[in-house]
Amino acid sequence: MEEKLLQQAIANSRVETSRPQGVDVPMGPTFFPTVEEFTLNPLVYIDKIRPIAEKYGVCKIVPPPGWNPPLCVDMKSGKQFETKNQKLHRLQEGVTFGDGDEYTPGEYMKMASETATRYQDLNYDSIGKGPMTPEKLEQDYWNMVDLQSKKYSVEYGNDIDTGKFWSGFPLSERGRAHNGSTRRAKQKQAEPVFGTDDFYKETWWNLNNISSCPGSVLRHVKCKITGINIPWLYFGCLFSTFCWHNEDNYLYSINYHHAGAPKQWYGVPGTRKDADGLERIFKNNLSMKMKEVPDLLHHITTMFSPRLLQQANIPVYKLLQYPGEFVVTFPRAFHGGFSMGPNIGEAVNFATSDWISHGSDASERYRSYARSAVFSHDRLTFTLARYLEEHSLPSCIMLEKELERVISEELRLRTRLLEQGVRDVSSQISLPKNRLDQLDESSADYDDKRLCFSCKHVCFFSAVACECSQSKVSCLRHSHYMCRCQTHMRYMMMWSTVAEMTETLEKVQKHISQLTKEKDGIVAKEIDVVASSTSVESPSKAFQTGPLPEPVESRMIYGESAPGAEQDKGKHKNFRLDFSVDHIENGARLLKPRIRISLSATTSSKTDSENSTP
Repeated sequence: MEEKLLQQAIANSRVETSRPQGVDVPMGPTFFPTVEEFTLNPLVYIDKIRPIAEKYGVCKIVPPPGWNPPLCVDMKSGKQFETKNQKLHRLQEGVTFGDGDEYTPGEYMKMASETATRYQDLNYDSIGKGPMTPEKLEQDYWNMVDLQSKKYSVEYGNDIDTGKFWSGFPLSERGRAHNGSTRRAKQKQAEPVFGTDDFYKETWWNLNNISSCPGSVLRHVKCKITGINIPWLYFGCLFSTFCWHNEDNYLYSINYHHAGAPKQWYGVPGTRKDADGLERIFKNNLSMKMKEVPDLLHHITTMFSPRLLQQANIPVYKLLQYPGEFVVTFPRAFHGGFSMGPNIGEAVNFATSDWISHGSDASERYRSYARSAVFSHDRLTFTLARYLEEHSLPSCIMLEKELERVISEELRLRTRLLEQGVRDVSSQISLPKNRLDQLDESSADYDDKRLCFSCKHVCFFSAVACECSQSKVSCLRHSHYMCRCQTHMRYMMMWSTVAEMTETLEKVQKHISQLTKEKDGIVAKEIDVVASSTSVESPSKAFQTGPLPEPVESRMIYGESAPGAEQDKGKHKNFRLDFSVDHIENGARLLKPRIRISLSATTSSKTDSENSTP
């Protein structure tokens, strides 16, 4: 009954019966690093472009000429992966995806090629509609999703574990990838030259390596978490959709397009205002469904038109990602999109030290609706405090602020609960110390056993339990909800002492003081040098560094081009969609920028029967 009401509500909300040609969403920024920039740490480059790029929520990074890594997916493998069946005409409803068929890589690409070719024949070639372009496919997509112009289903090979199946990148031999190897002889060699086979194995741009990159917060997460520090692989077909979502723990993400047809991306800036705005649109349009599934947005099964966002004055931008290009999403930035034909992509998370405050926001947000995080934010924060030499002064200041927040609350609530009669059993039981040098498998397993019964937060510093239960524990915020027993029956278990917590904070504060002195000394020396070489008549010239860039906010006016957008458009002006595929000998590499699959054998489509009359 509720499902029928939901469908009726969506139908009633549509006041338009047709759309003007084209989906009027402005382009996001595209960046073109040089070979010199690209051979360095990618986190340094991303931090360099961040002041501009994060204002759009998403950006594209185009590697320099000469970048051409092999596709390491075994296209002749007999190993099958699962798919999800997506009904485009129901994507607005948040309906859980059904299971599709299982495919080998070759079978999937053949199916996807045939399906796309058939769509082109029936909807363009046979009726003289002209060439099928990305712009026309975008319009077709939203007509089906937004207006339900026709029923259409696809099968999407999403979230394929590269540890169990394949990564599109070659694996490191220098210990940089969780699933790679370590050869001492290789570790002693110089960094490989750009464009060589070893470069593609060892570059930090390889998605298997980026989480271990110098400066990466996730390099201290030693346990394998698929999608976080182990990439997902994706097999896409025409109109397969990655629905609106932001990343777990508000992490960054990086997506690489290995081969095939382009992917259409949409992104919303990750500011609190804009992210909350998207969630508000989501709740307004799916209020009945969310009563049944409060965390529906995190199921990643809902897609709605950028027009809804624009009508609510929420900025939204788009990118068209071609083979060989990266797309980066920023903390808390919502994003979604779809494929324009058969393709293979790969994605993973990463985090720079500026992420700390975003991780704190995610932790609090998850607690508000009892969603467990993929790892303990408190544990990672205290682990980062063990490696202060890796952080800049601004990052240390951010870390100090977060430590002050969590320690202050912890000590305040401990005092309150103990005063109310909760017993301190520290001297009566022996608990294992929290490991703070890294987050390993055993640490993650232990954290999973001490989740608050109410908010699902990891009780990292302490927890409250009651004699009435052998398994239930509570964080200090929610202990009064755990049972109806009298307070004296409850007891507090502590893994971190007051001294340990305050010592950690003082260590960070001392390091900040030292960095500040060093910075002040460097600035003072620079001023002395400048003063000695600058005339007294015009001292201000000593600090001139050229005109300041125009504030990014002023670039975000619809109709104006984002940085690099026009250059990117010109680069692909002669692009044409091609759904045919050639198998390369041994399946080692697919041709780029086009995917070609041999269609010598006839295979029936394995998509929903509704596809037979697109």
